Amino acid sequence: MPLYINHLTRRAFLRNTAVAGAATATFSARSWAQVAGANGDLRVAVIGLNGRGGSHLGSLAGISGVRVVALCDPDTAVLDRVKNGGGRRSKAGKGSDAPSPYANAKTFTDIRELLAAPDIDAVTIATPNHWHSLGAIWALQAGKDVYVEKPVSHNVWEGRQLVTAATKYNRVVQCGTQIRSGDGLREAVSWVRAGNLGKITASRGFCYKFRGSIGKTSGPQPAPATANYDIWSGPAPAVELHRKKLHYDWHWDYLTGNGDVGNQGIHQMDVARWFLGEAGLPRHTLSIGGRLGYDDDGNTPNTQVVIHDYATAPLIFEVRGLPAGAGAAVAAASGDEAAAEAAGARGGAMDKYRGVGVGNVVDCEGGYVVSSSYFSATAYDRDGKMLKEFKGSDGHMKNFIDVVRSRKLADLRGPILEGHVSSALCHLGNISHQLGRATAPAALAEKIQGNTPLVEAYGRMTEHLGKNGVNLGKTPATLGLTLTVDAKAERFTGPDAAAANALLTRPYRAPFVVPDLSRAT
Repeated sequence: MPLYINHLTRRAFLRNTAVAGAATATFSARSWAQVAGANGDLRVAVIGLNGRGGSHLGSLAGISGVRVVALCDPDTAVLDRVKNGGGRRSKAGKGSDAPSPYANAKTFTDIRELLAAPDIDAVTIATPNHWHSLGAIWALQAGKDVYVEKPVSHNVWEGRQLVTAATKYNRVVQCGTQIRSGDGLREAVSWVRAGNLGKITASRGFCYKFRGSIGKTSGPQPAPATANYDIWSGPAPAVELHRKKLHYDWHWDYLTGNGDVGNQGIHQMDVARWFLGEAGLPRHTLSIGGRLGYDDDGNTPNTQVVIHDYATAPLIFEVRGLPAGAGAAVAAASGDEAAAEAAGARGGAMDKYRGVGVGNVVDCEGGYVVSSSYFSATAYDRDGKMLKEFKGSDGHMKNFIDVVRSRKLADLRGPILEGHVSSALCHLGNISHQLGRATAPAALAEKIQGNTPLVEAYGRMTEHLGKNGVNLGKTPATLGLTLTVDAKAERFTGPDAAAANALLTRPYRAPFVVPDLSRAT
């Protein structure tokens, strides 16, 4: 028996989502416990099958009582690959002869067609960032529960609409910040916030992860013939493609992605804010950085420091996409990832901060906590003596499924409000950067003097760039605007408010319009 009886007809849903700004798709919002056959299999669809979509399929496969009944991707080549076995390989590198676990799954290239299907109870969304909020809101309007990848939004305003939608339609929404489900990190956060190391003095996050050039094209590029580029573009402008690859490299284009601040940084800023115990946005935000070391088709920083001014302590996040090893910069600029990694390895691979390349360091009066993996952490005293270890494992997708079944929203480990706030931290940093200007090193240093943690982080950043042959005198970093935030209103105030507030949302193109649910009746 089905777990959820969806009373939204396919025709009605397609009609409603075809209207710009539509927010009135209706359905029966009966509670889970009231539905007949609640002990049956949960029928799940996975939307977006590259990258994280494959991880979703793997996580769902390990949960009893869950069936993946539908797959959705606007690129039929990707869709067919997963439908026919996910491109699985044996250890010898040969294709697997095992039958595909998705052979009987329905396939869709249009998310609207999938959401109108009555035999789907929940969806997981692993599309590019620009589709996250709209896809999730449409799914909620269609009566589905939703697991949505991080960041949950492409901009601050649409993330707030998703939070509103979760409440309005009374559905389960889990954000893909899976670190929050690791018992080790949960224990570490509680231990620090209980005062075991005294007051927090700085909460730091790091993404020191190699990012080579994506290449420089000379003009518009064709999208893959197998992809429906109009649907792929969705709420973003369907502009000509100006990069070699449609897939993945969308991260480095502000029209569709949010750079590494919004790619990896959402995880580390979420953890950093979690340790601080701060529920909302900061008082001020500032970014320093740029796309440095090569000239390519990307427009998001590959090197960046973002500092958020919280009352508890500053939250500092750093991006480094260039390697640490001498001579690796040439390979990085070529886009040859294997060569760059090899060159980086000879010179020390990627940089680390107190042993952390991707992770967090929380400084306190009486010591510090280091986390260099998603689900574990170690506490040290001021002299570097280990005090306590915290270990755990990933249970995020199972937590989502458990709450879909129980309807106990308080049990969610990645509630959408938390996902929205941490996603907004990424957007605030990027807004500061986008409104900034290239600034000579001496002038930049003068502007930030007095901000001790920022001066220290910027100093290490310039040293790193120097090792990669980047002359900031010739190609200056961008000093972003220092922006004042009205945390309650989720808007900016002050002399630069008008320009900054304009970047809190974006123009949407019909019919892919994120609805303004704050005005919905």
